[in-house]
Amino acid sequence: MQLSFAPILLSRHKSKAGRKNHDVILMFKLLILQQLYNISDEELEYQVNDRLSFMRFLGLSLGDVVPDATSVWLFRKQLRELGLIEALFEQFDSYLRSRGYAAKGGQIVDATLIPVPRQHQRKKDTEQPEQGEIPTGWTEHPKRFEQRDLEARWTKKHGKSYFGYKSHISIDVEYGLIRRYAVTDASVHDSQVLGQLLDDENETDAVGADSAYRSEAIEAVLELLQFESHIHERAYRNHPLTQQQQADNRDCFSTRAKVEHVFGNWIMTMGGKLVRSIGLDAATAHLGLKHLTYNFKRLVCHQAQIAA
Repeated sequence: MQLSFAPILLSRHKSKAGRKNHDVILMFKLLILQQLYNISDEELEYQVNDRLSFMRFLGLSLGDVVPDATSVWLFRKQLRELGLIEALFEQFDSYLRSRGYAAKGGQIVDATLIPVPRQHQRKKDTEQPEQGEIPTGWTEHPKRFEQRDLEARWTKKHGKSYFGYKSHISIDVEYGLIRRYAVTDASVHDSQVLGQLLDDENETDAVGADSAYRSEAIEAVLELLQFESHIHERAYRNHPLTQQQQADNRDCFSTRAKVEHVFGNWIMTMGGKLVRSIGLDAATAHLGLKHLTYNFKRLVCHQAQIAA
């Protein structure tokens, strides 16, 4: 498969002055390594210089110059600004479908909280940026803008507070590949993003999700779009689930649980979910690369099973 980086190649300067441009495939492979282990730009530079396995993956010899942390940061920023991360994800999804990995068996949607480093700030310093105002005193200290994530939000889950963003994904049941994704701040309710996640190219109309996505409006929309709802029933005050509803939820659970394998894989084998960047755009870029890397891993797993 040949990934397209044409916009980056066209945008690079031709002057001989300044830092030498590195090969785009090498830089992209560096970003994949970074996502596989969820390490910072500085740690990535150190590990590539330290590990022969990383150098072999990158196609570098001991005498080659390893791109530094700043080069990695600039390349990722360029990908983000040119909208190439989403384009690469979609291009790889087209490749998967062409190789026989078309979305099948229905789809499952879910969301997970993405933590970012917590920031200790006064309540008014949080409320004013949300209202489009600059907190008092920040104009005299512009560096504060660079150190504050004004787009991450707090939310509560099971009585515990979280600060950061949410990654919303849709996977297909047959292969467990991520087919659609969206990134929001942590305060956005899961159900508000459902429309962005529905994959109309899945060969089966079934849509599975937990009870957070359950509402009369969503059920009506799914029926209108000719999707078959397998969203878990939810109990309400003075209206507990019937035995039949409980049985239906149990039947759906084993299928719906497949989406949890994605997030579990991030934690167990990809260094966790923490995002070190600042701002929604940067978090979206980071998570877009993580979703793409996960699909790379998933494809390798499927091919290994076929070869065995």
